[in-house]
Amino acid sequence: MNSLPATADSPAGTTDPALRLVGIHKNFGGVVAIKRFDLEVMPGEIVALVGDNGAGKSTLIKIISGLYQPSEGEIWLNGEPAKFRDASDARAKGVEVVYQDLALVQDQPVYMNMFLGRELTKGPLRILDRKKMARQTQELVDTLDVRIPSARATLSDLSGGQRQGVAICRATHWASGLVLLDEPTAALGVAETAKVEETIAKLRERGAAVLIVSHNMEQVFRLADRVAVLRRGTQVGVKKLADTSHNELVAMITGLQS
Repeated sequence: MNSLPATADSPAGTTDPALRLVGIHKNFGGVVAIKRFDLEVMPGEIVALVGDNGAGKSTLIKIISGLYQPSEGEIWLNGEPAKFRDASDARAKGVEVVYQDLALVQDQPVYMNMFLGRELTKGPLRILDRKKMARQTQELVDTLDVRIPSARATLSDLSGGQRQGVAICRATHWASGLVLLDEPTAALGVAETAKVEETIAKLRERGAAVLIVSHNMEQVFRLADRVAVLRRGTQVGVKKLADTSHNELVAMITGLQS
């Protein structure tokens, strides 16, 4: 199982940001989607990315995850410059994304979804090592306290919140420190949202750097350490949640405050 980087308070602490964006700019033809965006996300930190519809949040996530290449600017991971050819290249470099639609296989067990496309095998015939995959999956869901019947349960038998928890576990397993969450609770009810938020908070405890897109201001204040605000592709500011308010963030998002 992959181990996440130690936090700055640990014996093997690091001062390098897990993610550093420098002057990220993205054009689609003559349309400017992102204008010079700068951000650092440290190990053991949750940063929220907020903005109105069309502000550029999803575009930025797609740039960090390799789906888009920036027109200008630099991406750094754990102190090293990173350029992604595509999403698989970003995943190979330890960037994992959880989207609202999950990208899970409903008729497969949880452990097969955890290792989807990265299945463990054994012996010269490369037979699937189902026992090892199930064991590692169970260890991770237990660590993150994702309440599912078993790692061998079929995904379609789980609730929406449980499936989202599985998706977050999968991202945590394969990430080398950076997990991107794009509206991970948008389709969930109140109780299931609370369970998923508990799982997200545990990522911070494990030393992961988390960048979460959310429209839910209450969720942002519950989870995040800092918040970055986008408006019409322009970075309005980055605030510590302890130093701002709901009203101030709404004003920044809507343009009533610059």
